[in-house]
Amino acid sequence: MKRYGSLYPQIIEFENLLLSTRQAQRGKRFRDNVLDFNYHLETELIKLQEELTNKTYQPGSYRTFHLTNPKSRLISAAPYRDRVVHHALCNIIVPIFEKTFIHDSYANRLGFGTHRALRKFTHFARNSRYVLQCDIKKYFPSIDHIILKQLLRRKIKCHDTLWLIDTIINNSNEQETVIDYFPGDDLLTPVTRRRGLPIGNLTSQFFANIFLNGFDHFVKEQLKVSKYVRYVDDFALFSDDWQFLAAARLAIEEYLAQLRLQIHPIKSQLFETKIGASFLGFRIFPDRIRVRNSNLHQARRRLKRLQTDYAQGIIDREKVNQSIQSWFAHLEHGDTWQLRQQIFTFLAWSRE
Repeated sequence: MKRYGSLYPQIIEFENLLLSTRQAQRGKRFRDNVLDFNYHLETELIKLQEELTNKTYQPGSYRTFHLTNPKSRLISAAPYRDRVVHHALCNIIVPIFEKTFIHDSYANRLGFGTHRALRKFTHFARNSRYVLQCDIKKYFPSIDHIILKQLLRRKIKCHDTLWLIDTIINNSNEQETVIDYFPGDDLLTPVTRRRGLPIGNLTSQFFANIFLNGFDHFVKEQLKVSKYVRYVDDFALFSDDWQFLAAARLAIEEYLAQLRLQIHPIKSQLFETKIGASFLGFRIFPDRIRVRNSNLHQARRRLKRLQTDYAQGIIDREKVNQSIQSWFAHLEHGDTWQLRQQIFTFLAWSRE
């Protein structure tokens, strides 16, 4: 397996850091921390470059909040200058790993995404009798730091780059507590091994794909599953053979244990596709695609907040239109024409 060195000069190159500021500020240009950084842009980047060169760089503190979508998750927002570093790192190392990823992994990859994943899932569901649908239990809080670093070192041998990667991983803030035991553990193992990545980081999303990359290849090449889709920690295997999928589940549980991961005991199910399978906010049936009720209720609450904010002058019409068009574009991937008409006519957009 080829390992890559001499990457660090590319990461800390001024042009790469400048590009990273443009990437990190997308959709956030007018926030105070971004405006402050950009006001002294050249000075800030030179300082950041010096810290990276001298290895005196240390990530700042995270801002955390809980997001319910539909389950509660701890979201961690890194300081803006740290997000610039995350982009600078990913700009150089993502292409190295990207070529090793399979085509059936859709999350956080350029040219892939939720809608392509949904189309592939729908195609497989409508051409297969059974589906084994699994969800990894508390995925981001469970990612083991030692294992992750070992996986990264299989492709990267540049010591300076590994220092930066380790610095980012080691400064992950405390995540939800997970106490799971695996073969060979003693009583203290689950509390002595460092685990968990902050969901809001670009690097965390990328590391999450690396962490399950070997698993993807295992499913495709060892289990010989031709119909497979994964989006972050949500994955599905399709077949006309019930016993094949039942055996695959046992093999999957055994493989994931090597990564110190478990599939969710309740959310992971083997069933007939004709009864409908939920994926990425939709429920896929043989003849139609519906929005999940929980997602519909949440979206309606969000639109009501938009309506209130617009009426009070907190946001302008352009912001409202962007939000509605974005959500409607998502709904168009299901059989939702009547639903979109009902929602649109229900909302009254007037100012106080």
